[in-house]
Amino acid sequence: MSGWPPEAPRDCPLCPRLVEYRLENVRRNPDWHNGAVRSFGDPEARLLIAGLAPGRTGANRTGRPFTGDHAGWLLYETLQKAGFARGRYDPNGDDDLELIDCMITNAVRCAPPGNKPLPLEEATCRPFLQSRLAALPRLKVILTLGDVSRRNVLRALGKPASAMPAGHGAQAEVGPYVLLNSYHCSRLNTNTGRLTAEMFEAVFQRARTLLET
Repeated sequence: MSGWPPEAPRDCPLCPRLVEYRLENVRRNPDWHNGAVRSFGDPEARLLIAGLAPGRTGANRTGRPFTGDHAGWLLYETLQKAGFARGRYDPNGDDDLELIDCMITNAVRCAPPGNKPLPLEEATCRPFLQSRLAALPRLKVILTLGDVSRRNVLRALGKPASAMPAGHGAQAEVGPYVLLNSYHCSRLNTNTGRLTAEMFEAVFQRARTLLET
């Protein structure tokens, strides 16, 4: 695993395109977070949820993963139903939300243009993901949101993308962890019915079962 810290500095300089986009967002919205977004949750978590990258008007605005955009409403509501969160969720982060036995991180820590990081940016940021994994002493289950997140987590673990099948509900044992994959809880996926609330809840219930086995 990497010897890097588990979190990137807010003004991380490693990816020129992402830095340029960050500065553009600072000019447009100087009161936003506009920087690398730290992981959020329980440092003793057995469940790690891995997204792809902060959304411009979501985590890039609020400074907390999946806070401030459509995906956050479904994710945090589902975490509460599965017993991985408690408290009130506010899309601006002005709340008392707490994660239980769970942490949320992103493969890429800075918001990318069009919500699409480049492969080089994913690779450049990967040591932070590796260090995040290594810094969770009780980690058992990793739930990836979307295929790009799945590939990044596998590569962070030193495995090829083919080490685990793609698709919603895919599951594999990778080293000491069980990996689960879900379709991303984006507005596009939920509005088109590709991902329903029931499908999303079922993945988290499976994670719960794995932790209790």
